[in-house]
Amino acid sequence: MEFPDLSDYFRNLADGLQSAIVFRASMPDRILVVDDEEPIREIVASMLGTAGYACKEAGSGMEALTLLASGEDFELMLSDLMMADLDGIGLLERTKEKYPDMPVVMVTAVHDISVALAAIRNGAYDYLLKPFEREQLLNTVSRALENRRLKVENRIYQTNLESLVKARTEQLQTAIQNLERSYDITLEALGDALDLKNAETARHTRRVTLFTIAIAQALGVPREQIPVIARGAFLHDIGKMAIPDKILNKPGKLDPDEVEIMKEHAYLGYQILKKIPFLAEASEIVYSHQEWFDGSGYPRKLKGEEIPLGARIFAIADTLDAITSNRVYRPAQSLKAAREEIGRFAGRQFDPEIVRVFIEMPDKIWDDLRREIDDQTGRAAYSTGAKG
Repeated sequence: MEFPDLSDYFRNLADGLQSAIVFRASMPDRILVVDDEEPIREIVASMLGTAGYACKEAGSGMEALTLLASGEDFELMLSDLMMADLDGIGLLERTKEKYPDMPVVMVTAVHDISVALAAIRNGAYDYLLKPFEREQLLNTVSRALENRRLKVENRIYQTNLESLVKARTEQLQTAIQNLERSYDITLEALGDALDLKNAETARHTRRVTLFTIAIAQALGVPREQIPVIARGAFLHDIGKMAIPDKILNKPGKLDPDEVEIMKEHAYLGYQILKKIPFLAEASEIVYSHQEWFDGSGYPRKLKGEEIPLGARIFAIADTLDAITSNRVYRPAQSLKAAREEIGRFAGRQFDPEIVRVFIEMPDKIWDDLRREIDDQTGRAAYSTGAKG
């Protein structure tokens, strides 16, 4: 199974990310300095400015919120802890969820240290004790900005990784769908080959498959199980490929020995399909499609729920098609006759609960499905004739 090469895509993405990082590195980090004492703000902003940072000043917590709400981005906020209208703790609480990438450093006096530690527990990156030296300020700011950079790069990496996983998952799903489709095309060809081998069953395979799907849906079978059941129904007679033509197409009644040979087709079909992992579940339906609910069927005398659900559903669909289709020994009978016959064998040949659901299904379903198969066959015959 091959996947499209995404290396160029992610290489370009990485190059773009690197270019953005280089461009961003050429710009000074922006720091918001918040303090209600103007001299302190100016001193801090001056220290940071001479170190190459771009600073904006706010004289209160509310003014800081206004600046942030204006759309300006800041890589870091330095905030005094004790302010009049909105203190540092309140400012931290108002900003930590809306601006999660912006670290906050608290500036506090010695007697506020317990409050500063509480602020760190609530999301502040660090704190500075007044009075502080220039080197203390720059070291703390540098660590906070480096922490921010690592967090942002990690998130970008995670986002890119999630994109890669999503892309690979989508490719895998597409590959699986294509594989399933290729199997179904092959199976359709096998069904066509069987219909050609036995003229009496022409179109029977498709009809009984659609009938089985319709009953399964009416029963509320989970959607993911429907394809397995449909494949089992479609391939139910695949074992007849191994039955001699003189027996398969014999116009008269089969003798006892021939009947026993014909009965082998369920096991032979199972043997053909079980070796294909994709069809392992469907092969169990093929193996069991001639079992009876009361245990009197063949080849294993399975009883009740020992018989796979798909095989129990198929048994009704197969009988419905047999009764309502023309045979060499009798003409097609009505849907009413089919319902009555299937109803009589509920609990013997058929699962009574599935029979109940089948009997409640409207006639229109079967008429529409039969018409759909007839139309498809007609179009195919016309197409083949046109090519000739």
